[in-house]
Amino acid sequence: MNFLRGVMGGPSAGPQPSGAETIQKLCDRVASSTLLDDRRDAVRALKSLSKKYRLEVGIQAMEHLIHVLQTDRSDSEIIGYALDTLYNVISNDLEEEEQEENLPKQVDDLGSQFTEIFIKQQENVTLLLTLVEEFDFHVRWPGVKLLTSLLKQQGPQVQQIILVSPMGVSRLMDLLADSREVIRNDGVLLLQQLTKSNAAIQKIVAFENAFERLLDIITEEGNSDGGIVVEDCLLLLQNLLKNNNSNQNFFKEGSYIQRMKPWFEVGDDNCGWSAQKVTNLHLMLQLVRVLVSPTNPPGATSSCQKAMFHCGLLQQLCTILMATGVPADILTETINTVSEVIRGCQMNQDYFASVNAPSNPPRPAIVVLLMSMVNERQPFVLRCAVLYCFQCFLYKNQKGQGEIVSTLLPSTIDATGNSVSAGQLLCGGLFSTDSLSNWCAAVALAHALQENATLKEQLLRVQLATSIGNPPVSLLQQCTNILSQGSKVQTRVGLLMLLCTWLSNCSIAVTHFLHNPANVPFLTGQIAENLGEEEQLVQGLCALLLGISIYYNDNSLENYRKEKLKQLIEKRIGRENFIEKLGFISKHELYSRAAQKPQPSFSSPDHMMFDHEFTKLVKELEGVISKAIYKSSEEDKKEEEVKKTLEQHDNIVTHYKKVIREQDQELEELKQQINTLKSQNEQLQATVTQQVSQIQQHKDQYNLLKVQLGKDTQHHNSHGDTFQMNGIQTEEVSKLKEELEEWKTKHELLQGQLREKDSVIEKLKSSHLEVGTEQSSQTSKSGGLEHNNELQKELERLRSQIQLQSAEISQLQTENQKLQVMNATADPVLGHSSATAAQNSEWKGRLEQEIKELKSEVKALSEEKASLKEHLDSSSSTVAILQDEKSKLQQEVAESKKEQDDLLVLLADQDQKLSALKIKLKDLGVPVEDEDDIESGDQGDEDEDGDEEEQD
Repeated sequence: MNFLRGVMGGPSAGPQPSGAETIQKLCDRVASSTLLDDRRDAVRALKSLSKKYRLEVGIQAMEHLIHVLQTDRSDSEIIGYALDTLYNVISNDLEEEEQEENLPKQVDDLGSQFTEIFIKQQENVTLLLTLVEEFDFHVRWPGVKLLTSLLKQQGPQVQQIILVSPMGVSRLMDLLADSREVIRNDGVLLLQQLTKSNAAIQKIVAFENAFERLLDIITEEGNSDGGIVVEDCLLLLQNLLKNNNSNQNFFKEGSYIQRMKPWFEVGDDNCGWSAQKVTNLHLMLQLVRVLVSPTNPPGATSSCQKAMFHCGLLQQLCTILMATGVPADILTETINTVSEVIRGCQMNQDYFASVNAPSNPPRPAIVVLLMSMVNERQPFVLRCAVLYCFQCFLYKNQKGQGEIVSTLLPSTIDATGNSVSAGQLLCGGLFSTDSLSNWCAAVALAHALQENATLKEQLLRVQLATSIGNPPVSLLQQCTNILSQGSKVQTRVGLLMLLCTWLSNCSIAVTHFLHNPANVPFLTGQIAENLGEEEQLVQGLCALLLGISIYYNDNSLENYRKEKLKQLIEKRIGRENFIEKLGFISKHELYSRAAQKPQPSFSSPDHMMFDHEFTKLVKELEGVISKAIYKSSEEDKKEEEVKKTLEQHDNIVTHYKKVIREQDQELEELKQQINTLKSQNEQLQATVTQQVSQIQQHKDQYNLLKVQLGKDTQHHNSHGDTFQMNGIQTEEVSKLKEELEEWKTKHELLQGQLREKDSVIEKLKSSHLEVGTEQSSQTSKSGGLEHNNELQKELERLRSQIQLQSAEISQLQTENQKLQVMNATADPVLGHSSATAAQNSEWKGRLEQEIKELKSEVKALSEEKASLKEHLDSSSSTVAILQDEKSKLQQEVAESKKEQDDLLVLLADQDQKLSALKIKLKDLGVPVEDEDDIESGDQGDEDEDGDEEEQD
């Protein structure tokens, strides 16, 4: 500690040591001190000196600091000091004083050199990844900052080390879940550097649930109203998604596009946006554009566009587009974003066509945007964005193209003049005094005609009233008139691009163009002149327009047939000169820039010369026009014949396409019929199942009816005959006889009871007479009255009992008679009455019908059983074959195992013989090298070669 006091500014008698000497002493202290407290204080002192003496600390202390990280991991304080010191040495974030003193280039070189020294041993980066896993704030935070600085200095090398490190990226992903915002925010910055230009790490980070965590952070921070943390998260999302199709697809399938909609919710009052909010919203719009960029695969872009429409994101963007008070740069970026969301997607284009601006009366959004495009007071970038939006709206959208062109046709122009149409705005821009408006309107109109021959023909009908009293002229004629008046280069380039697009692949338009006798001399005059560099571009476009007039000429005008135009070129210009002038277009620098991407991006209005789609047309026509110029009349005739043949083939193909479409329709109808029949089949199968259950119920009812029929025939005195008719078995007859015997015994019992009742009646009669005599002889006695009353009551009771018993006797007698009749009719040979025979015949008919139905069902079931039995037999045979094959394979495996065992035995014998021979050779004095010695020698040679390569 005394040593540290002297170093850190304590009182000392001698001269003060220099910074380098102090650092050297501190390094010695870190390396040699045995006490942890001393090492900790020395490292803390190095940290305090590391900013001022960055070079000295880096050179002398880096090795000792790395050793501290390796050996003193148990003490978080010394680890934190060591990490901070290394960060100060490697990082280029200097203080203001140092920025003034040192040049930035030297600073960058110093940080890069120290980083290279640190990562030379890959174990250092792996050790740093391990330290970042520590939860201690004083270890984790400086570790994150140091790793971020390493990635800034030597990104690709550090990325590769982390990529090959086990769970390297996954460890860093845990930083996003840290509850301490400082570490979480610096973790986002670390992942920004980690994912730069490395698709493999981007995929790993994405599949480690990065999208979910980053979107949660953005939501927690308040979306676009959040601070710089939202900006950092958006930059990281851009790194993960830009030019990474796999991550884009994962983002879409994870339904994360739907979570972007709340980002663009803006209120009615959009004044006073903070600079951070503008930055955040700008990055959010760029992130949407990353997902629908024209450079992405078409399928991925289309699916993202549809998802944005279905979740309402496109509607939200259009709301911002039409809102008031939105900053100009946000409005411009929103227009560009909407452009790419609708580009080539018919559903989105149709929705955009239906959007109206909140004005009175409401106007279509397209009209409002075009008004901005042709207004020279609007910012240049905004006008470029509107042009791009219009181009994207018309891209592969024939419906939209037709709607735009229809606003120019005479039948659809609003005679009242109350509303301005898109066509009127384009014509106004085309003929205004502002050259940029001329160019933008010409390019926009060219996109309305792109790859649409029908609209090119319809546009020939457009008539313009130039001035009062003069007859109207066609739009085509007016364009050529302005072209010949010698306007600005930008205007002429725009009109020539419009004419080239209009005339290409449209013979009727070529005929109309050539019908004006002034057009061909003007073009040949422009091409033949030797003008300056600015006019070379116009000369090239004039050559292209004349070449299109030759290539797509149908020879309907006698004076301007293909051959005559070629002769004119040969005579006035020269073929070689014509081809050279035609090549001026593709050689121009602005042409190369425009060909790179669809969005018009120009540094200044003067550079606005070429359109992206027009560059495709030039690339397509330049070669064929050059060939057409050198072709003879015979070759032209052959080409015409080939074209006619191709047209015939096209007609045949069209016919077959029509037939195929009809067949497809028939196929769809047949598929629908099949589906209908399948449903009907399922219903019928359900009905059959229901009927089978009903048949089973009928069987059960039939069995019940058989039993009930037997009982009914017993009670109708036709029991035996009915059984005989229906084939009742002898067992049932014997049962009936047993029942008859039981009835006989019951009858005998009843007869015995009847005799007993008769005897009781006789006794009662005799007792009644005796009571009567006693009553007459003792009438005078006073005590006999009560007894007489009791006897009368007993007599009445006996009389009622007799009546009941007599009724029972009569009932038993009738039952006895029935039993006797049944006994008499039990013999099957007895005759039957006519009523019983009719009833039996009816029962017989019913039973025979049910028996037939049951037989048919039994037959069907037996056939099904037979088929199942056949299937079972075939399956059994297959199983038997497979079992045979299995047994053969097992036998082969056993044989191969046996052969391997024999080989192992032979090898063991050979090894023993070799060892014995080596021993004999050694005994004879012959030097013998073992295999282990040979392998170790080879390994040593390889190590020496590797060391020599590292030294080199």
